[in-house]
Amino acid sequence: MGLRSKAIVEAKTAHGEQNSWARQPQAAGLAVGHLQTGIGHGPRVQAGVVLQFAGWASPSSRGRGQLAIMVDREMQAEVRLFRGAKKEVEKLTSTLRSIEAVLNDAEKRQVKEEGVKDWVDKLKDISYDMDDVMDEWRTTILKAQISNSQVEFELYKIKYLNERLDVIAREKDLYMFHVSNEEPERPRTTSIVDVSEVCGRDEDKDIVVGHLLMNETRQVNRNFHIICIAGMGGIGKTTLAQLAFNDDNVKACFDVRVWVCVSDPFDEVRIAKAIIESINKGKKFFLVLDDVWNEDFLKWEPLRNTLRFGAPGSRVLVTTRNERVVKMMGGTCIPLGKLSEEDCWSLFSQIAFSERDPEECRRLEDLGREISHKCNGLPLAAKTLGSLMRLKQTREDWQYILDSEIWTLEEVETSLFPHLLLSYYDLPSSVRRCFSYCAVFPKDHKIAKHELIKLWMAQGFLSASGSTREMELTGREYFENLATHSFFQDFEKDKVDGSIQKCKMHDIVHDFAQFLTKNECMIMEVNGVNEGRMDCRKARHLTILVAAPAPFPVSICNAEQLRTLSIRHDDNRGIASVLPVLCRQLTCLRALNLRNSLIEELPEDVGKLVHLRYLNLCNTNLKELPETVSNLCNLQTLNLAGCQCLQKLPQGIGKLVNLRHLEIDWTLSLHVLPKGIGRLGRSLRTLSRFLIGARDVSEACKIEDLKNLNYLRKKLCIEGLGNVADVGEAERAQLKYKRHLHGLELCFSGQQVERRIDEDVLEALQPHSDIENISIFYHMGSTICPSWMMLLGRLRKLSLKNCENCQLLPPLGKLKSLESLGLFHMSSVQKVGLEFLGLETDNGGLVSSPVILFPHLKELIFVNMSNWETWDGIITRRGEGDVDIRIMPCLRYLHINDCPKLMVLPRYLQTTQPQKLTISGCTFLKQHVLEGAGENWDKISHIPNIKFDDIYVQKDSHRVNAADPI
Repeated sequence: MGLRSKAIVEAKTAHGEQNSWARQPQAAGLAVGHLQTGIGHGPRVQAGVVLQFAGWASPSSRGRGQLAIMVDREMQAEVRLFRGAKKEVEKLTSTLRSIEAVLNDAEKRQVKEEGVKDWVDKLKDISYDMDDVMDEWRTTILKAQISNSQVEFELYKIKYLNERLDVIAREKDLYMFHVSNEEPERPRTTSIVDVSEVCGRDEDKDIVVGHLLMNETRQVNRNFHIICIAGMGGIGKTTLAQLAFNDDNVKACFDVRVWVCVSDPFDEVRIAKAIIESINKGKKFFLVLDDVWNEDFLKWEPLRNTLRFGAPGSRVLVTTRNERVVKMMGGTCIPLGKLSEEDCWSLFSQIAFSERDPEECRRLEDLGREISHKCNGLPLAAKTLGSLMRLKQTREDWQYILDSEIWTLEEVETSLFPHLLLSYYDLPSSVRRCFSYCAVFPKDHKIAKHELIKLWMAQGFLSASGSTREMELTGREYFENLATHSFFQDFEKDKVDGSIQKCKMHDIVHDFAQFLTKNECMIMEVNGVNEGRMDCRKARHLTILVAAPAPFPVSICNAEQLRTLSIRHDDNRGIASVLPVLCRQLTCLRALNLRNSLIEELPEDVGKLVHLRYLNLCNTNLKELPETVSNLCNLQTLNLAGCQCLQKLPQGIGKLVNLRHLEIDWTLSLHVLPKGIGRLGRSLRTLSRFLIGARDVSEACKIEDLKNLNYLRKKLCIEGLGNVADVGEAERAQLKYKRHLHGLELCFSGQQVERRIDEDVLEALQPHSDIENISIFYHMGSTICPSWMMLLGRLRKLSLKNCENCQLLPPLGKLKSLESLGLFHMSSVQKVGLEFLGLETDNGGLVSSPVILFPHLKELIFVNMSNWETWDGIITRRGEGDVDIRIMPCLRYLHINDCPKLMVLPRYLQTTQPQKLTISGCTFLKQHVLEGAGENWDKISHIPNIKFDDIYVQKDSHRVNAADPI
């Protein structure tokens, strides 16, 4: 057939199984033997994992010929290929195996040997091309399965790859690479420190010394206490430990001081010998373990046991870059931050201006301060650049350094980055490429963790051959790994669970990432002046920062190898005119980010981006998406949040069989979803809103289309429940099987004016028993008490809003895990009493045994209860003796707003311990509490902070307006 022969791909499916891959998208990737090259999607083959995007795997970490195994699976999956395809793929695999064995050596030598670097660059190029071809192959198979059709694949593309790879394989012999698994050599440290070269660490030293000299009373079954100094490479951990080690008060406090440079690889014998030889039994010792990397508890425990012979008050000071070491060793952690701007300048200037004429120093100070600013408080960077500038004589020389990117400076590469490379090589290879990818973000950019994970996923960094593990879970682990190794900083954490939501990268760490990726990750600042300076034709990942008046850089249309394109701050509508060309030219894109741009339509040609996995269109002015979006069968993330003009989604959305995240928050003009959503049960993980259309809209989703979406995570909001006319439809939604959901919003909005089955529909919408957060809106029933509500043993937050017909509140006091309760706009509720507490039994009597009601409630909110008059309850039962009934023992915050008819508060508030009470828009209540008899005030006087109508009447347990009557 010649060079341009084609492989015939026939997608054979059993009767009735036309869309079997739509239900099992993972199988699609397995069947075609997709090649893992570090960039891609789906279950990846790792034989020959050719460069994992500036973070290669070591040869020892890869399995045997997995690509050949994948080819065998193709046959088992009933995909018949032209016989030459298997031969070509096997040849590709064999060549890759011969190359992968020397990648470790090549990775290290490319830094200093230009020829090796060129060889590596060619290998990178072909690895990207291989991924494109194999991804195209896989996509061809997948589309054939979806449509039950026969398609053709051009075999010459694999043959051409083989020819190029043969050349590279022959060239590797010229460089005499050798197979090596040796660990990188780490610098040895001593206890000696030059105090004259230390700036800005006096306060940190005092903290460390204070911990060393402190009388520790919390020690249990041991005579020593561990203190850990943690921080990124070059931040000054060793220097701080040296300062503490040589402090006169520390010297006087301990009988023996020992300094051990641990480093890695971990040598238990050497470390133990150094400790035992230096510490005599019964002596009070101070041991420094500098540069600890190993986090294996089993290796550390024997060494901890050797320290038990020391006298009480002994101390162990550990320095490490890895927070996991801190957790493993226990003790006190002292995170070491960067220097202040002025301290960094002092350190830089005392080196850069050493032995210079004072007048010359004044002449260069303005440039010096700007160069110092680029160090961003990192002492090692200040020393490195200070040493560099010490040799520069003229302002022109200083200006050149100031205008240069730090990562391009030879002195930085040889003196600063080796320290960061130690941390980098300590990461697993799969995590290294995730770090390197972060060079695509601008400096000082707030990186959202969940978006970063989706971008990693789009590039194929989170896939493993044959693994069924959730890619998002793998991404979270990789993120935590980078965070604990100090590659990220300035964390913004969730107020509830403390998990990291956003972070930044230190400027020098960002420079290091750029150094690793060279011209693969680029950031283009377009202000109308400098567009021509950058050649992005070889770029793989590009972020464009467009200033409003500047024209959009049409030159990026020539960057045909781009895999990531992120356009930010495009306020001049320039992207709209060039977007059709981008979609035709940039066919290798895996991720396209157009968020906040002023585009009003997406070109039809977007459907040609067959490799696309991530499409971010949030906060744009789109009214609809072209139907061709349904051709993007590899798409994983479609972000449309904040598209307030968006009115419809493609009818063929069910063909997006790999779609995992459909984000449509704040799409206020979107009122229906296409029925195809229900076919994404195997893939969909995020669906923030499920919109139930009116019954007369045939193309719209119905509640029963939720049936198969059992892998949904986080929160789901179901809107339009007022359109449900058949309780059976609600039952078929089978919410109780959606065990991964943590939050559920049930919104009974809809077009039907009279709704008489809301209570039955709510009963049918029983969620999984592990649900943690429920909100119910616009329910029109007279009560909101489905039988399943009291069975929710993990429910932590409950909100009832705009349920205007509800007259009787459910017995919410029985919810054992409830921490937050909000009741909003419940205009028919007149009384909150024993039924609310859950004191009444099923037969109308009262409970007879000791009980705690609302045992974990911390926050209680009432808003706009316009007809609420009575709030009562009891502490003990009358006439039958005392019964141990405790109510809201954990209450911390009580808020009552716009309840104009409420007059009194319940007596049981006297037994609660809230820290704050706010009351506003409650005229009668204010009168009875502040101006009436003392009884009402006595119910709340123990609360430290009380506000009425935004004015404190009691603050920190002191009356503010003492003249007011009680």
